[in-house]
Parts: sequence; structure tokens; C-alpha cells
Amino acid sequence: MLSEPFYDPLRSYQDNFEHGPFGLFADPHRIPSSETPKHSFLGQPVNTPFGIPAGPLINGKYVKAALDMGFDLPVYKTVRTRQYPSHPWPNVLAVHVDGDLHTGRTLVADGNYTEPLSITNSFGVPSYDPEFWQPDMAAVVKYAAPGQVVVGSYQGTKSETGSVAAYIADYVTGARLLKETGVKIVEVNFSCPNEGTAALLCFDIPRAREIAEAIKNELGDIPLVTKIAYFGDDERLGQFVREVGSVVDGISAINTVSANVVDEQGQQALPGEGRLSSGVCGHAIQWAGVEMVERLVRLRESLSLKYRVVGVGGVTDAAGFDRFRRAGADAVMSATGAMWKPTLAREVKEQAHEL
Repeated sequence: MLSEPFYDPLRSYQDNFEHGPFGLFADPHRIPSSETPKHSFLGQPVNTPFGIPAGPLINGKYVKAALDMGFDLPVYKTVRTRQYPSHPWPNVLAVHVDGDLHTGRTLVADGNYTEPLSITNSFGVPSYDPEFWQPDMAAVVKYAAPGQVVVGSYQGTKSETGSVAAYIADYVTGARLLKETGVKIVEVNFSCPNEGTAALLCFDIPRAREIAEAIKNELGDIPLVTKIAYFGDDERLGQFVREVGSVVDGISAINTVSANVVDEQGQQALPGEGRLSSGVCGHAIQWAGVEMVERLVRLRESLSLKYRVVGVGGVTDAAGFDRFRRAGADAVMSATGAMWKPTLAREVKEQAHEL
């Protein structure tokens, strides 16, 4: 059963930022844990390897609520080295998919959120200035209880001149700013457009390798996870893993699956240039997330690499968590499911105790 979402799609991004979170996240009751953490993720003890990926936890209030609700690996929303605006409202709509979603589809979007739940989201990776998010992130890093770890996510922003060197330098600056918060794990978003080419950065493998190396040089011993999209081509995924998997400490997959999104009249549902196609997440993309986990685990073994695998995509119940773990995921995260089912972490923990 769906609850009131902690991020309200009827409100603008700014309104959610200032007045959220909502629903059960508005007044969470912290889950006490007297148990010794039984799991480990990238060298950090965790009670349950389950969290919320970069996206819906848009500031420290949201992260704090996620920790209180038992999500032991929450990711502070992707930030930048400078302020960056959000796409205009609406940013989230329900989409209705018959079966699994593959690329090339056109979907009808509306405000009717029903199970099995899938949504489209289009924000443009907004960010406040580091003067806000650095102390905000540092505070929730300290707030995490034993067995909980806050992950900091970020991405680079192209320079006005389009300089590649400046673009890479911006990633290094971002890594330094995150390191200063005391965060114990950093995630870099390679599933965003490579601002300099038309492709996602994870598909520009030489550039992705160059940036990953520059980030690791800055972070030192702090583990680095890279977030990637779905790779339809096995050879290309293998190339990415050979080049980048030996540099990073973890790979998180997937972000979303793209589709054209229209309203009931067949018109573009999300206003503005370039927003006909947007990312879809939720139940309809679970197949892609699980498949990518299986492929990343096989590649890790065949190439004798050590990166950890984070499974993301369509986890809307405890059974979804189990499916990803059986596929080999070292950690699992839920965005859409957690938004509408804020007690999902508790359900996962209860299931674990029953097994």
C-alpha cells in the first residue's frame, strides 16, 4: 500500500526543499539498534546494506529522516561545486508501463500513482552553493548512528568556455569539497550527460577513466563509487569495467531508463526544451537493475577486480531487496519505492530477522 510520499510531486523543488520532508518522514521515530552491525560496505560497518540512492534526499532534513527510518546507507543528493537551478515544475509524474520498460518507448504520464509504481523524474541535477551543502552534509554525516553511513554524491559542471581541462578540474574541486565534510564514501554521477559530448559520461569511457583517476588522486583513501546507466552492449560494459573498474571502489547501477513522456492528449508532459525524453524509475526498470548487477558481478570475477556492486532500480518491496542481493549486489538502494513506502527499510529488516 502506498503512503504519502516524503517528496511531494504536487510541490515545486524549492517548496519541497524548504518545507519537506512530508508524510512519515516529517516526524520520524529513530529505530534504536543495540545489535553489532553484521554487514560491511566499503570498509564501513552497516546494520543492513540498504539505503536510498542519490535523488530524493535533497538536503540534510531528508537524510536525517531516512536515517531515523532505518535506511542505513542514505545518499545525500548529487551536488555541484556551484549553484545550479532545477528544471521547472512538474518534476515527477506517474507513468503506466505494461511489463518491463525498454528504451524507445513512449509513455503516458499523469498524477495517478498506483501499484506497481513507476514514475518519471526530471530535475536537471540542481544544487545549492557549497556554502550551504558542505555544513549541511557534514551535520548528517555526524548524525548517523553506529551501523549507518551517509554517502555523498556529486557531479561535475562544464565551464562557460567548454574547456575539458576545466571540466575535469571541477570534478577534482568537487571531490575536495566533499572530503572536507567528513563523508566516508563518495559517489560520482557518471550517469549524467557528459557536458562536452552528447553521450552520458559513463559511455565516454576514456573520459570517464581520466576523471575517475583524477578524483581518486584527490580523495586518497576515501572509497569512490561511480553511478552508471544501463549498458545494452556487453562489449561496451566490459570495456567500461576494464578501464574504470580498476580505478573505483564501487559501481552503482542503474540510474533510470529513458522514455518519451506525453500527457493523455499526446503532448509533451514535462514543459521545456529537451524534456520530452526523461528518466523512468520504479517497478518497470527492476529487470534492468538486476541484470546489470549480475553482469557487473560476472565481470568483477572474470577480471579479478575488487569493486563493490550497488544494485538500484525498481526496489519497491522487501522481495525486491532480496532479488538484488541474490543477484550479487553488495548493497541495495530504493528511491521510488522508499518515497511512497517510507517504512520499507523496516520491512527489509523484519524480513531479514525472519530468515
